[in-house]
Amino acid sequence: MATKRIASKVHKQASRLLREGYIQREPAWYRAVLDHPPLPLPAREPPSRSPFDAPLNVPLTRPAESKKIQPLKVQYVEDEVRRQFFRDHPFEAFRQRSLVEGAAVESEHPIRGAEWTRLRQRGRNPTSEDAIRYAVNLYEHHGMDLSSAYASAVAQFRSLRSELQTARAVALTEAEHLGMEFGPSQVEITFAKEEKAFNTFRESAAESQAAETERKRWKAVVEREGPPEQWTRGQEYTRLWKEGVRPVYAPVFVEPEIKPEGLASPEQEAQRVATSADYMNLIQARRGTSTRSR
Repeated sequence: MATKRIASKVHKQASRLLREGYIQREPAWYRAVLDHPPLPLPAREPPSRSPFDAPLNVPLTRPAESKKIQPLKVQYVEDEVRRQFFRDHPFEAFRQRSLVEGAAVESEHPIRGAEWTRLRQRGRNPTSEDAIRYAVNLYEHHGMDLSSAYASAVAQFRSLRSELQTARAVALTEAEHLGMEFGPSQVEITFAKEEKAFNTFRESAAESQAAETERKRWKAVVEREGPPEQWTRGQEYTRLWKEGVRPVYAPVFVEPEIKPEGLASPEQEAQRVATSADYMNLIQARRGTSTRSR
């Protein structure tokens, strides 16, 4: 009669049979199951966790009376330190950082573990990741609590950044004193690009206005005499029409006539313009008709 076996006990039973000599050779699945054993009963209960990637101050196993079957969150110590670091130093996130992976994985720095006692040991210009790793290193290898390790790492990080900023300011002052001329800064280059873009907008607007004026060249352009608020309700236009004066809508294309005695008077100029505008002799014919009728 076959005996029902529970999945979580099969590898244990196989271990006992191998130890007593009932099985002469290890099954092909034996080592893999030992490295990754099946889930314990009940089947949906998460297995026990190591403290390496578990949240801090959280029990690694849930009580038996707990009804929650979700596994614990995967959380590393670096995550908490990194979150607090960028909360205290938000502008560090704006520094350029390359995320391109090379052909090989970057090897670990030779100074690590118990040998890493000062942040300066990895350079005078540490990055944010160097400060985070240093805090975790103090927590894991030097017996410091996480708060003290973070405070020590941040203090050394700020001190090194201050030293670097002071050294750069002194070097800049010395270079300017010796006659060094530096090019435009990145801010000035950005402003120049912005001004260039604005100039293209102005040129395009001027070209558009010129093209619009060319399209409207032969349309009516009326120049009124006197203040613009004077409105005759068409009486002036009717009077000129009865007198046979034809309105000219393009005075900019009419040049005054120069005679030996000088320029013509405004009345003579208006009469000359009206006569030149009567290219079909309509006004003269109308005057002749009105004279005959009289």
